[in-house]
Amino acid sequence: MSVKKLLPLILVGLLAACGKSEAPKTEAPAAAPAAAAPAPAPVAAVAADGGQGEALFKKTCAMCHQTGVAGAPKLGDKADWGPRIAQGKETLYKHAIEGFNGSKGAMPAKGGNPSLKDDEMKTIVDFMVAKAE
Repeated sequence: MSVKKLLPLILVGLLAACGKSEAPKTEAPAAAPAAAAPAPAPVAAVAADGGQGEALFKKTCAMCHQTGVAGAPKLGDKADWGPRIAQGKETLYKHAIEGFNGSKGAMPAKGGNPSLKDDEMKTIVDFMVAKAE
């Protein structure tokens, strides 16, 4: 098999690991001192989803979309997200839920985390798009 035919398969295999969740923690983390707590977000900046998109992103998507692994568009990168956003949210939802192999990389179905619901994937997409607009 040629390298050109193997590359998409290798990328999908590597990206499938991106959505693997961490093992549950058995101990509660120690309480951070009050001074170390982040400042609350301004009311206007609080997400309409109550922060669910960001939480789901951090759990499943950040490994690839914070670093740009295998061509993944980085969170907040307007130049990289612009052409994708221009395709419309329905296309972004479809690619996130079903997976996609494109010229710049591959997106595994549900970020490699099949336990995510379609509505959760849409919430993540909405969060990521909002960061790039």
